[in-house]
Amino acid sequence: MTSHTGDVLSGARVATRLPARDLDRARRFYAEKLGLYPVDERPGGLLYRCAGVDFVVFRSTGASPGTFTQMAFEVDDIEGVVTELRRRGVVFEEVDVPGFRTREGIADIDGTYPSKGASGERGAWFRDSEGNLLGIGQLIL
Repeated sequence: MTSHTGDVLSGARVATRLPARDLDRARRFYAEKLGLYPVDERPGGLLYRCAGVDFVVFRSTGASPGTFTQMAFEVDDIEGVVTELRRRGVVFEEVDVPGFRTREGIADIDGTYPSKGASGERGAWFRDSEGNLLGIGQLIL
């Protein structure tokens, strides 16, 4: 029996998988709304690449509950990105719960992971055509 010290996946690449009931509809959403096009595809799956990181949208009979952020994009200008995505028809979530509130679709979030060297983060959320909840974040340096 081999003993692992917890590093079995530390060198692995992480890849997000997002379900889609209608792959053609998802392809149109990602192209028309987000300006993203598959770099590769296979029957039942579309492979996208952003800044060298892959994610897949795959045909699924199941659906995401859309109750949590499934994938996020880190950007340098969240206001500019939100403005452009709104112009393309993306609808942003509005959140108003104790300690967390969006204003014009963007929330200021206190604190962040210390290794990122930031004092906080700004965030915005929207759903893709399949109900997957996606986020946009900008570190506050």
